[in-house]
Amino acid sequence: MSVIVYSKPACVQCVATYRALDKQGIAYDVVDLTLDDVALTTVRGLGYQSVPVVIAGQDHWSGFRPDKINALAQLAA
Repeated sequence: MSVIVYSKPACVQCVATYRALDKQGIAYDVVDLTLDDVALTTVRGLGYQSVPVVIAGQDHWSGFRPDKINALAQLAA
């Protein structure tokens, strides 16, 4: 499953999300919304106004969500 973390520089919740994904051994790609207007439009189109936004397959969420990250790890196991 593809996991994408949309973020911006100096985002504390983004760093917490990266660390939690790393701890669970989940591979992910990071997209900086300050550098990618198409990605910013995509995130806004999903209704999100804050980062991080994580898209994992058909699921997506905003903010640091260890519960969602743990659920992803369970699916991957």
